[in-house]
Amino acid sequence: MENPKFLKDKYQLDKEPEVQAASKRAGIRSGEARRPDAEERVGQYLDRLKEIFEEKDVIRRSRLLEKFRSIVHEKFVIREGEIPESYFDSIKRKHREEGHGDIEIPEEYRHDLTQSIIGDQRKSLDRWFNYLSSPDDKHDMWLKYYAFRSILKMGRYDKEKKAFMKREKNSIAPFPELNREAIAIVLGDTKRYESGEEKLEFAKRYDIENSAKEKYRDALAGKNFPKLYALAVEEFNPIPEELLRITEGEWREFPAGSDPLPLVGSISEYGTGWCLRGEEMARRYLVRDENALHVYYSLDKKGRPKVPRAVMVVDAHGRIAEVRGVAAGENLDPYIGDVVEDKLGEPEFEREGKKFQKKSADMKYLTEIEKKVKRKEALFQDDLIFLYEIDAPIEGFGYGDERDPRIMELRGIRNAEEDMPIIFDCDPDLIAHSVNEITAETRAYVGPLESGIFQQLPESCEYIYTSFPEGKVTWKEIELKRAIRSGEGWIAELKRLGDQMSEYGKSMLRKPEFVVGEHSEMMRLIHVTVAGLGFHEGATYAQIVERAREFGLELCPPDVGPEYRAQYRNQPMGEWLRIAMEPIADSDGVPSLFSL
Repeated sequence: MENPKFLKDKYQLDKEPEVQAASKRAGIRSGEARRPDAEERVGQYLDRLKEIFEEKDVIRRSRLLEKFRSIVHEKFVIREGEIPESYFDSIKRKHREEGHGDIEIPEEYRHDLTQSIIGDQRKSLDRWFNYLSSPDDKHDMWLKYYAFRSILKMGRYDKEKKAFMKREKNSIAPFPELNREAIAIVLGDTKRYESGEEKLEFAKRYDIENSAKEKYRDALAGKNFPKLYALAVEEFNPIPEELLRITEGEWREFPAGSDPLPLVGSISEYGTGWCLRGEEMARRYLVRDENALHVYYSLDKKGRPKVPRAVMVVDAHGRIAEVRGVAAGENLDPYIGDVVEDKLGEPEFEREGKKFQKKSADMKYLTEIEKKVKRKEALFQDDLIFLYEIDAPIEGFGYGDERDPRIMELRGIRNAEEDMPIIFDCDPDLIAHSVNEITAETRAYVGPLESGIFQQLPESCEYIYTSFPEGKVTWKEIELKRAIRSGEGWIAELKRLGDQMSEYGKSMLRKPEFVVGEHSEMMRLIHVTVAGLGFHEGATYAQIVERAREFGLELCPPDVGPEYRAQYRNQPMGEWLRIAMEPIADSDGVPSLFSL
C-alpha cells in the first residue's frame, strides 16, 4: 500500500511542481473536474512514477527512465564550472607538503580532474537510480522516493562520527554507497513503524547494543533516513576474511511460497549485502514472486554451516534468475566460485546453468590473476588481454553494473603504457597516439579521434581506443543481403529468430521511411561511444551526427537495424547499441532510431 501522507508531511510534496503536473495529467485522463486534496495529489504522483518504473514496453520504459535520469543528473550532479577552487588548492598544498614545491595545475589536468569528479557522481547516483527503478527492488513507491530523495542530500560517510555529512551545494563527493542489505532493513522498518508495528528488523540482532537500537527508533520517529542508513551500514558488517576462506558447507533450499522468517533468520548474523536480509523483501521474493531460493552456508568457527555465502534465485518456471555472492556489489567472493560452479552443473540446473558459465569462468580467471599478482609473478599476454577486457567484458555475478572491484584494483597497480605493447603484440613505436604518428605499419591507435582518422588508419591497425582501455572503438563487417524486402517481412523474421521487439520498433518498420536498398553490399559498422566522439557530458543527436561526419563516418541505411540484429547473435550482456541513421517516427510520432 502506498503512503502519500508520509511524503506530504515530510516534504510538503503536494506543493512540488512535478506533483502538480502529475495531478493535472491524472485529472485530464479521468475527466474529473474536482481538485484532489493534498494526499491525493501525492498519490497521483506516486502512481505516475509507478507507471514509468513498471512500463512493459522495453523501449518506452528506457526512454522514460532516460528522460528522468537526465533531469536528475542536470539538477544534482555538479557541473564543470562549479568545482570549488579550494579543491584545486588542496591538490597544490598536498604537492607542496610532499616536498615537490609549488605547482600550477595545467588546464588539461584540471579538466581531467573535473571529469573524474562528475563521472564519479553520475555513477554513484546511477547505482541508486538503477536499483530503485528496477523490478528487482520490490519496495513500495513511497519508500523508493523517500530513499532517493534522502541520498540526494547526503555527503561523505564520516567513519569517526559514524554519520553521513550533509551534502553542500558544490560538494565534490560522490553520492553514498548503495548497500542493498542496509536499504532493505531501513525501508522495511520504516514501513513497519509507519503502520504501527512494534517489531523492527534492526532490533532483532542480538549483538547490536541497546543504545544503537534506541537511536534507530528515534531516527524512525524523526523520519531521518541518513541516521537510519548510517546505523544499518555500521552494524551490518562484512563477513571476515578468515571465515571466507572456509568453503566447506551445505546448500539449503527455501521453497517458493514458504515463510520468509527462517531465511531471514538464517542470514541475520552476517553482513551479506543482500536485500533479502529485509523480511519484506524476502517475503516478496518467496511469496509474491514465487521464487525458490537456494542458499549456501559455509562452516563457522564452531564447524556449523551458518555463514551465508551465495544465493541462487530460481523463478516459478524453473529458470535461474540470479546468482549473488557476499563480495562488493553482491559479486562472489574469491573462494566460493567452485562451490557455485558445481551447483550450476547439477542435473536440475545444468541447462539453465550454462548461461552462467562465462561468469563462473571469468571469476575463476580473475582470482588466478589476483593470486599471481600477490605472489609478484609476471602477467602474460593472455592475462592482460583478459584483465583489460580487450576481447570481451569480464562478467561477474554482481547486481546490475556492480563489477567486481578487483578489476580496477588490479589495473590500478599496472602501468598501462608498458602493458599495451604486450597486449597488442608490437613495438611501442607502432602504437600511435595522434594522427601525425600514424604510419603504414601502425598496429594500434590510442588517442582522440580526429578529422578523417578512419581514412588514414592502415589495415594493419587492429585496435582503436580514444582512451585505454575504456574508450574502445570497434567495427563489425556485415553483409546487407537485402533478401527481405519489407518491414513486415523483418518483423516475421526477427520473431522467427526469437528476438523480442517493442511496439515502437514494429511501428518504425511499418513506416514508408523504412526503405530497403536494391542490392546486397558489404558494410563496416563502427561502434563508438558518445564520449569517444568527444562529448563527455552528452550531446544532441544532431551534434553527434555532425561530429561523426567530421571523422569521415556516414549514417547507416535504415535496414542496417534489423539486418544487424539478425546477424549479431553474440551481443555482450548489458550492451545497448543505437543505429546512427535518419530518424523514423515511431507510433507516438517521436523521431527515433533502431536500438539493439
